[in-house]
This record gives sequence, C-alpha cells and structure tokens, in this order.
Amino acid sequence: MPDLNFEVTGAEIIPFAATPTLGFTVNITNAVPAQLISNVSLSCQLQIVAPQRRYNREEQLGLQDVFGTPERWGQTLRNFLWQHVSVVVPAFTDSITFTLPVSCTYDFEVLSTRYLATLQDGMVPLLFLFSGTIFYQDEEDNLQVSRVSWSKEAIYRLPISLWQLMIEQYYPHTNWIRLQRDVFDQLYTYKVQQGLPTWEEAINKLLATAHQEVKP
Repeated sequence: MPDLNFEVTGAEIIPFAATPTLGFTVNITNAVPAQLISNVSLSCQLQIVAPQRRYNREEQLGLQDVFGTPERWGQTLRNFLWQHVSVVVPAFTDSITFTLPVSCTYDFEVLSTRYLATLQDGMVPLLFLFSGTIFYQDEEDNLQVSRVSWSKEAIYRLPISLWQLMIEQYYPHTNWIRLQRDVFDQLYTYKVQQGLPTWEEAINKLLATAHQEVKP
C-alpha cells in the first residue's frame, strides 16, 4: 500500500482569481518506490496554530474580540479552523509537487479574517491535516484503493505580509462589513434623506453626530 508523506514548502498569491486566493506549494513523496499513483482525491483541513506565535500590545488589544482579554489567553488561545480544501492530485511515481489553492474571505464576521487582519508582522503558524483516497496500481497493474492516513500533516509558517499584500491587491484601501437587511435599509434611507453621495459620508456624519452627543 502507498505511504504518502506531505511537506508544504512555499506560498504565493494566485493572480486573477475570482476571490483572494493563496497557493501553497505541497510536495508529496511515496515511501513505496516505483509505485504508480493514478491519482489522489485529497482533502485538507487547514488550521491556524495561534498559540505558536507572540503578539505585541496592539495585536493583543485587537484580538480581544477573538480570544478575550490577554489574562485569559491561557484558556482561550487555541488552534482554530481556517479552511477545508479539496483537490485532485494527478498521477505520479515516487513524488509530485502541486499547488493547493486556498480562498481567503475578507468577511469580518469570519474568525480567521478578524485574526489575520489584526496581525501586524511576523509569521502565521499553519497546520495542514491531510486525508483522502489514493488510487494506485499494484504489481499486477490492477487498480487498488487505499486511504491517506489520518496522521499525515504538515506545518508551514506563512508571512502575514503575503496575506496583507493579497488583500490590498484585491481590496485596495477597503474593508468590508456585513449588515442585517433592516439596518442597511435604515442606513440607506438616512443616506438618501441627507443627500449624501457615498456610504462613507453617511457613516462619517453619523459618527460625528454620535461624538457630539457624548461630549460633556
């Protein structure tokens, strides 16, 4: 039976994708020599290993919405899911290198987006947990099927600057916020009634009014 091992060796921005997408370079090697792997229906659970990096004061403040106050991080700072990714790996013998595409939402309702957007510099420790189905040929050239062992995983440290560059390319100088429809309708009515040409001007005017109200 095949014995596949995985290594993540790099990452890059995939240009012209429908959504912001990072491509991770994955190398697979088969411990069984000269065995033809017809293809692999591969699944990957990608986790962010949050406890394996340090956070400066500004990052700690920004992540209170994610992990709570820093004094609680001993209990709350844990790995969390970023993505589930599936891909079909083509035929190979001994080893193959391919790109694993990971779509990156910029929705701030999503935990991973809030986390990544708060980081200022350094690396993001990632854990790739692999599973899936292997189709291969035995010594008599008969097609056989086996499973990728649940113990197969790989670690990669992603430069946060690469994620920041990708987001800036897709959404220059922009953040996204999702609103309930009734709240959006109220904001839209306010914008029209005030004769304001942009959403930014509508929100800025509301913020200015709120600041005036809280002044002593």
